Amino acid sequence: MDFQKLETVSRRAALEAGAKIMEIYQSDDFEVKSKSDESPVTEADEAADAMISAALKEAFPDVLIVTEEQADSHAESAENFLIVDPLDGTKEFVKRRGEFTVNIAYVEKGVPVRGVVYAPAKDRLFYTQADGTSVEETGDLALDAVGAVKPIKVSTPNNDSLIVVASKSHRDQATDDYIGKYAVKDMTSAGSSLKFCLVATGEADLYPRLGRTMEWDTAAGHAVVLGAGGQVLRFDDHSPLTYGKPIYENPFFIVTAPGVELKEA
Repeated sequence: MDFQKLETVSRRAALEAGAKIMEIYQSDDFEVKSKSDESPVTEADEAADAMISAALKEAFPDVLIVTEEQADSHAESAENFLIVDPLDGTKEFVKRRGEFTVNIAYVEKGVPVRGVVYAPAKDRLFYTQADGTSVEETGDLALDAVGAVKPIKVSTPNNDSLIVVASKSHRDQATDDYIGKYAVKDMTSAGSSLKFCLVATGEADLYPRLGRTMEWDTAAGHAVVLGAGGQVLRFDDHSPLTYGKPIYENPFFIVTAPGVELKEA
């Protein structure tokens, strides 16, 4: 994989998709349908998926693209692949809460090594550069000119005073019980893959997810966390979360800065 090309193409594709998503988000009305699993899908999901898929196929014609909105891709597999969630946080989008993201990642031998997470309503853009380090780009976020980028790094946690981030739409008693095992200074909630990015920037120390997710939900944020020095571990045995699993489904997991003393489930 040409990582410089990947950085350029995926950054641009995320920004273009984000612009289309915001155009629909700011319209007076948009259609919301239900998928077979009862999760919502909007015209923004579908439009963004078409744009990103076209850009990636043109740039990387020989690489498998797995995307949430194309069910046929979920039956395919490859050692190395691109994986896309064109609009993560559809519930946040429908409720007009702004905490939704565009996610594009590249997985190599089970590890998401590069990723882009763009939150268009928040004007926040995170990605791994060609060298694998993670940055947040600020400024105009122009398509053809990269603005100011700042390296991001996970926190050095204080286990007597942790900052924990949890899901806004998927909190449950099991999650609260697990968080209760830690000495928590502050709790924050966020939608979509922004939770990964809050750990990557050091704005949170720990994000536990005790709920169903798919690999396209997590791969881009996972790559950003790795590039910022963090880790994403299985909840059950604290081994690294890997990709390319059957039907691209994840087990429960924990996103953490190294140094957090993890509790048993």
